[in-house]
Amino acid sequence: MIPGLGDFNASLVFAAVGSALGIGAAGMAAVGAWKKAFSLNKAAPFIMVAFVGAPLSQTFYGFLVRDAIRKAPWPAEAGLAPLLVGALAGLAIGLSAFIQGKIGAKAADALGETGKGFANYLMAIGIIETVAIFVMVFVTMAMPKG
Repeated sequence: MIPGLGDFNASLVFAAVGSALGIGAAGMAAVGAWKKAFSLNKAAPFIMVAFVGAPLSQTFYGFLVRDAIRKAPWPAEAGLAPLLVGALAGLAIGLSAFIQGKIGAKAADALGETGKGFANYLMAIGIIETVAIFVMVFVTMAMPKG
């Protein structure tokens, strides 16, 4: 880390904001599906909680990127590059979490309506998760080496 520039938490912050937005979107849809099931005296599938919790992992990825940025031996001429790297990586990871939550919301609605398709919905959620994993891995690999 460059002395005097402080800690660069942008990747963690943006990833966490995306996780919160994604969890909020999926959570609201799951609660709606559960409410509908309860009002019809049907079983409310607890498994929908998987859709709600899925975006949380991106916060961890943002933390790992932040840790890699802080530990990298940035040269003095790097200037604000660590901050920019963290912000852009966090934005990409956070956007992945937000979209994952939107997919989770649709999945909760569909599962609540039909009671079918859980594995298919989980695959769609997993594909967008891969975007965040790729960002984390590629950014970490691109850090300056000491």
